[in-house]
Amino acid sequence: FFFQAEDGIRDTSVTGVQTCALPIWVIALVPARDESASIAETVTALRSMTDGVIVVDDGSTDATAVLARNAGASVVEMPRAVGKGAALDRGLATIDRVDAVLLADGDLGSSASGLGPVVEVVLRGEADLAIAAPTGAITGGLGVVRRLAQVAIRAVGGPHLDAPLSGQRVIAGTALARLRPFAAGFGVETAMSMDAARSGLRIVEVPVAFTHRSTGRDLRGFIHRGRQGLHILRAIVSRLLRRA
Repeated sequence: FFFQAEDGIRDTSVTGVQTCALPIWVIALVPARDESASIAETVTALRSMTDGVIVVDDGSTDATAVLARNAGASVVEMPRAVGKGAALDRGLATIDRVDAVLLADGDLGSSASGLGPVVEVVLRGEADLAIAAPTGAITGGLGVVRRLAQVAIRAVGGPHLDAPLSGQRVIAGTALARLRPFAAGFGVETAMSMDAARSGLRIVEVPVAFTHRSTGRDLRGFIHRGRQGLHILRAIVSRLLRRA
């Protein structure tokens, strides 16, 4: 996706035409817990389109941290699980300067390579927050929670989002301060979109093809969905109360 010229000037187009006279710095940030099955492929794919990958190992009990490091990522290891939002904040605290941050889930595997167009939208200055909307039917998460997130984002002046719960998103470096600290746990995406809308940031969705592990329909899967829904509901309420 990116081309590094010999003179150090980075081409951010997909056509090979130089579009920027200054170096562009893009970092991928991946919160991961027990993702040993896919983290190496995810890191490899993200390294092909960014200047570096930071994996925040959120209290994993498997080899996630080792495999991520071996694949070329910088790894921040949390001694215990702190949740997705806190893990992202911890990772961002290690970055000094960045033009865009690509947030990606650890289970994307090689499909993470499809996120290039989302990065490009932000680098072209067309959005402050670009969200990857998977092509095809959106099946992740509880449908009722997804619809609730859509309504909440619209309630604070945001656009209708087909995939409001998507964890694959790119934030312009200039917008980071207005979106932090992130909401706790799985409420981070919905709260981020609400905060962006309220701050007047430009939010767009970019349809791209990517895949990740689907939550099962067994007891463990339903418990996970329930916890996800609770986190999102708490994030929505906290943001709406800020407005009151």
